Amino acid sequence: MDKLVLVLNANFEPINVCNTRRAIGLILADKAKLVMNGRGVIHTINHDYPRPSIIRLDKMILRPRPRNLLNRREVFRRDNYTCQYCGKHSTTLTIDHVIPRHKGGTHSWTNVVAACAHCNHHKGGKTIEEVGMHLLRLPKEPPSSAMYVFGHHLQENVEWTDFLQGW
Repeated sequence: MDKLVLVLNANFEPINVCNTRRAIGLILADKAKLVMNGRGVIHTINHDYPRPSIIRLDKMILRPRPRNLLNRREVFRRDNYTCQYCGKHSTTLTIDHVIPRHKGGTHSWTNVVAACAHCNHHKGGKTIEEVGMHLLRLPKEPPSSAMYVFGHHLQENVEWTDFLQGW
């Protein structure tokens, strides 16, 4: 019941991910319809219910376009768990401010990168020009497309691909 279900708006735009229990509750309350059942059936005493993989809400939900939150997990995901100075791929990275905060740097998508502990220590509180380092990629805000926002769930939910690519 904890498997993830893609929730589509009435116009088939991906808007959320919920668990199977919540999705079945929305279907039984006639607030959503089953779009795809790729997981079999849930057996109860009186009924058998298809286990949803994708549901669509009956009514259109108006909401602003989601933006990615600036946090450690999202910075690492944007930088593909790779140190932006030496290129080392690791799961034990740190966050580095390209222009240090005490020198006027901001805590924003364009000023934070993933860095290994060695490079972060080497750079210290200096700018990359002062230390002679360079970035592999310039930092920027990741896209707020449905493929980026929900794409990290695709390994377990391949059937979502067609619904995520158009948005």
